[in-house]
Amino acid sequence: MPSQKLEAISKHIDENFQFSVDRLIDWLKIPSVSTDSAFDADVLRAANWMGDQLKDMGFGTELIETDGHPVLFAELKSNNPNAPTVLYYGHYDVQPGDPFELWDTAPFEPVITDSKYGKKIVARGAEDDKGQVMTFIEAFRAWLATEGELPCNVKIMLEGEEETGSPSLADFLEKNKDKLAADICIVCDTGMWDIDTPAITSSIRGLVDATITIKGPNRDLHSGMYGGVVVNPLNALSKIVAELHDENGRVQIKDFYDGVPELTDAERADLALLNHDDDAYFGEIGLSGPAGEPEFTSVEKMWARPACDLNGIWGGYTGEGHKTVIASEANLKLSCRLVGDQDPKAILENLEAFFQERLPKDFTMTLTNHGMGVAVRLPVDSVYIQAARAGLDEIYDNPTKLIGTGGSIPAVGLIREHLGMESVMVGFGLDDDNVHSPNEKYELTCLQRGIHSHAAILEKLAEI
Repeated sequence: MPSQKLEAISKHIDENFQFSVDRLIDWLKIPSVSTDSAFDADVLRAANWMGDQLKDMGFGTELIETDGHPVLFAELKSNNPNAPTVLYYGHYDVQPGDPFELWDTAPFEPVITDSKYGKKIVARGAEDDKGQVMTFIEAFRAWLATEGELPCNVKIMLEGEEETGSPSLADFLEKNKDKLAADICIVCDTGMWDIDTPAITSSIRGLVDATITIKGPNRDLHSGMYGGVVVNPLNALSKIVAELHDENGRVQIKDFYDGVPELTDAERADLALLNHDDDAYFGEIGLSGPAGEPEFTSVEKMWARPACDLNGIWGGYTGEGHKTVIASEANLKLSCRLVGDQDPKAILENLEAFFQERLPKDFTMTLTNHGMGVAVRLPVDSVYIQAARAGLDEIYDNPTKLIGTGGSIPAVGLIREHLGMESVMVGFGLDDDNVHSPNEKYELTCLQRGIHSHAAILEKLAEI
């Protein structure tokens, strides 16, 4: 049963929920796209907007410069001298809105519309990660409005480069160890099992993120004068890409599977007990079933197996109409998702060698690293994970599931490496939230229950 204190806080959350939604809408209107320098001023504006919110709540705030976008740091101490210190991590930057023509509404003009769960908010960043960040921010607001203080010492770290692979975060963490010191980090950038079943994520995949450009002739060429006479960079790049996987989806980069652990029978049995609904999962995106290594289930492939995928490929003329040209260069963006003890640095080196070894004569190549992160598995018997589970159990009728995720959060590994701190990953996103896609959305039910959940988790953490 919820405590009387939590009941009062929950009542405040429900009575003021529309104000929470309005604040999220205001934040979503700021196009804080970190990948495009044209939005640098908006990225800064988004950080300052949240900084002002936290100041108004009584937090001490500081915008700390990095080699890239700044980190917003905030802190508010509890009056309880024995209270634990909790560091909350999130990010205020978002993915680009492109392709704009595939959105039903403008990505940075948030709208509330009907959904199968009631109402949803549609905008870039609605779920990833502004909506998720607002779940714990609004929980703090409710605690302070109702009780006048927080039950734990709270620190907040919001970065502005998560969507570009967190390239400045390691240096920031190293330089600010004392400022960031805490007992545990709470990360709210993950998902639920379903709309009525909360989840704590105990494993995430690592990441290698790169752009590759290959160059052939010193200028674009007329395809009639040079077609069949020179190697076309687009053809050459396509050929190399086609060799990245074998017919069963295994990645062909040298030593790619070094450090990938074999799934035990017990681990496979635990994953099978989750009863993942493949028909619904793939049907929702218009597909009939999974691809890739046939000896693994879809959940095993998503959580316990590595992957290598193109995220974009381009070159030549892509405008309206037709231009018969052989482009002088071809480009691609590529990411690898890693598991177990795979070494991101070794993967990156072997990835570059894979392309270099297959370059046609006279061609050159450049590779740009956009970020790396190790895979992370968290101790599921942690007292902090148990506290988070107890908090979620106060809000939801269905028991909390411990799950993995196929995504990557570089900060979790970096926080462990540089701060010596474990994380608890608890989020309220759904598989159909269209993260990184057009029409990204966040269910208002998830937002509201997320606020309730963080309020309850904070109380449980204070009891440790």
